[in-house]
Amino acid sequence: MKRSLLKMSFIALLAMAGAVRAGFPEKEMTMTVNYGPGSNTDIASRIIASAMEKELGKSIIVENRAGGLGTMAVSWLAKQAPDPYRIGVVTYATQAISPHLMTVNYTINDFDWVCGFGRYLYGVAVRSDSPHKTIAELVAAAKKKKGISFGGASTPNLIALLELGRITGANFVQIPYNSGAEVRAALLGGHIEAMVQNPSDILPYVANGEMRMLASASPIRWPMAQDVPTLKDQGYPVEVDSWIGLGVRKGAPAAALQRLESACLDSVKRPEVAERLTNIGIAPIGLTGVQYRDALKSGYDTMGAAIKAANIPRISN
Repeated sequence: MKRSLLKMSFIALLAMAGAVRAGFPEKEMTMTVNYGPGSNTDIASRIIASAMEKELGKSIIVENRAGGLGTMAVSWLAKQAPDPYRIGVVTYATQAISPHLMTVNYTINDFDWVCGFGRYLYGVAVRSDSPHKTIAELVAAAKKKKGISFGGASTPNLIALLELGRITGANFVQIPYNSGAEVRAALLGGHIEAMVQNPSDILPYVANGEMRMLASASPIRWPMAQDVPTLKDQGYPVEVDSWIGLGVRKGAPAAALQRLESACLDSVKRPEVAERLTNIGIAPIGLTGVQYRDALKSGYDTMGAAIKAANIPRISN
């Protein structure tokens, strides 16, 4: 009798999982973005949401919850009940970087990870009239008394040159700015000598002759600028990584998570989706939920060590 009851319970669980897989989603979903409208993260999120709608056959309503350097929306998601209809954009910075710099009320274990769908790209650039034509020349100039001034609007942007300075003994002097647009304007206006920014802040100005890109600060060469080597290619063991991906509050049905993961990964494979992501400076690379979690976990350790080595202070919040 006991064996029969166990068998019946197992069959019931299988039937329930099959029902979730077959029926999900049965209604529209929401996707909460952790940065404001018009940001690269917002645009990328809307691209993937639109593509996933086609895969899932249901609408995905995108909503923005900006604040706290991207952590406010993640904190909000961590407080919600497990629900696969409530998807959150959870970026690498909020998991691998922010916990080292500020107090956050979530951990990586508060979420079930759906997928990673893009890799942010970072590059080192100077004005086209700069005397520094290579990273080696920039480092040599930064070893002089005055050093080299540079701007960055977020922690990943800052870490690259601060870490480069630490390992070479060069003096890169950070000038704080609130946005990539401000950093770009400061470089073009001659207020700083170098910057670490994303493709949208660099490539149009390389094309029109106002900037020169010296290196990719990412672990990979930019797909749209394959001729520009990485910092590692040039002999400097420095790289800055950052991803964009999706998660839900931990405890959602496994079958629903699998459905979301498949929809996300299939969406990234679409040529038109990959092209749109590439056009805004995000490399379209699909990671499973497990792979994305591993990338975040590894990043937490790597970025923690880099932040400590660069002596970046904690933020009061």
